[in-house]
Amino acid sequence: MLGASLCFGTQGPLVRFSVSEGAHPLEAAFFRSLMAFLLMLPWILRNRDTALRSQRPGAQILRCVFSMGGLILLVLAQARLPLAEVSALTFAAPLFGTIGAALLLGEVVRKQRWIATLVGFAGVWVVLRPGLSDVDPLFLLPLISAVFIAASNLMIRSLSSVDSPTTTVAWLAMVSVPVTLVPALFVWSWPTLAGLFWMSLLGVTALGAHICLTRAFTAAEASAVLPYDYSRLIVTSTFGYILFAEVPTIWTWVGGAVIVGAVVYMARRGGGRAKPATPAGET
Repeated sequence: MLGASLCFGTQGPLVRFSVSEGAHPLEAAFFRSLMAFLLMLPWILRNRDTALRSQRPGAQILRCVFSMGGLILLVLAQARLPLAEVSALTFAAPLFGTIGAALLLGEVVRKQRWIATLVGFAGVWVVLRPGLSDVDPLFLLPLISAVFIAASNLMIRSLSSVDSPTTTVAWLAMVSVPVTLVPALFVWSWPTLAGLFWMSLLGVTALGAHICLTRAFTAAEASAVLPYDYSRLIVTSTFGYILFAEVPTIWTWVGGAVIVGAVVYMARRGGGRAKPATPAGET
């Protein structure tokens, strides 16, 4: 999980480096998906008899749209907003997931979990402090991204009853390329070699993060490894400070700690099917 956090923590800086070479953030999202797909293609071909065999192909496509929608919004935010604040706000995804699990999947969410959810959203307010300071409207991007990521994770839970995890991974790798290509075409310009390098590295580290994530959840229960995911805030803040001289405010740390505490409490409480089984600040 620490390896996944390190890889995820590089995503924002790599987006920034890509943009500095003239690439649009939407192009960065596309090349990230393309590189991850190319790296996974040999595995998909070796398992072609089962990898893409889905009982609900329409739901798999919709799940990919949600996931890539979250990615696109996240990349746009990383290109334009302080990285630490973006990272802190994406931790709200499990909070949105709890609401979705209750409203859409009919899962029973106990009172303690609703209280923890409200506390988590209080942490979001602390990070942004609307009414107490000027809030850049672009901060809606990571929050809406968290909603898309939560929707994607809910669909994973729904699909798990009919499709294997390998099928879900294979569909994401395949469908993510055209889904991210369409918006990229509206801003397309051919990347420089340096830009292509940074965007390719973006895909490599993204795949590495998901491999580490999968192995972490294979080795231990979600409640045991989930707290380590929040080291991503430290990693991202460190990169932001060293590479871009971004100094997180005290409110970013306080609000981030409140969000993290609420989600970790929800994971450790278990008790019901509404626990956030995936750390979903990233896609």
